[in-house]
Amino acid sequence: MFGYITPVLNALSDESKARYRSVYCGVCHSLLGRYGQAARLTLSNDMTFLAVLLDSLYEPESSIQPARCAIHPLHAHPYEQSTIVDFASDMNLILSYYKAADQVLDGEPAGKLAEKKLRNAFTLVRERRPRQCDEVHAALEKLWALEKEPSPDPDALCNLSGQMLGAVFVPDPDDLWASALYGVGEGLGRFVYWMDAFDDFDADRKKRRFNPLEPFRSRPDYISFCGNTLEMFMAEAAERFEILPLEKDLDILRNVIYSGVWQRWIQLENKRNKNGGKEDSAHAES
Repeated sequence: MFGYITPVLNALSDESKARYRSVYCGVCHSLLGRYGQAARLTLSNDMTFLAVLLDSLYEPESSIQPARCAIHPLHAHPYEQSTIVDFASDMNLILSYYKAADQVLDGEPAGKLAEKKLRNAFTLVRERRPRQCDEVHAALEKLWALEKEPSPDPDALCNLSGQMLGAVFVPDPDDLWASALYGVGEGLGRFVYWMDAFDDFDADRKKRRFNPLEPFRSRPDYISFCGNTLEMFMAEAAERFEILPLEKDLDILRNVIYSGVWQRWIQLENKRNKNGGKEDSAHAES
């Protein structure tokens, strides 16, 4: 659920890197202040992207504060404070809690421990953000039920993941830009679900866990098919993204939308090339 919506940092200017890190640190400090140390450990680039996106769109009042922390104990690092940063930290907490719940269903001990540590924080964020919690929970309940069916439709699964992420991208459903924001999150949610399934396929097979790409694994064009599907999902997200009247931090945002989300795919492609394309033939034979 996490880890794909991230910038290519070495493609950003020093100024933009510093700007991104100030928001990243801002979400981190917000998680600590609002939910405690355990919540802080759930910090993700994914919701930092959301904070940068919403900050660019709404331009709320904000402040930059210096602070030391366990990661940066010697020198104070600037971090941003705003209502948007707090919103992103809330969404980070919601998704992290449900990620732990999903791991519990998969029988992973780490998920049970994380769910326990985040339980009190989730109770608090549910009071603050009931709509997002309800919409994420409803989508995941349907997704989990569908995954248990004998031959679930991968498109339906991706759509439910899209609904989940679409919900957390919208602070106010009555806002003028709510539909476009939902569309960005929806496209990214579909992309993340498919990319995660592609990334985890071998591990899922070894552990005899469900993977939605199983019906496609024997295709001779499996790799290109998956790549084309991911491109379609990201095209949907990008189309909605370009509707938004964004100026601030546009270089960071486009870096993520057009390059950053593909970093894991490129890593896997480089690995395949290093292996002489052997994985492609293995896909067709498995």
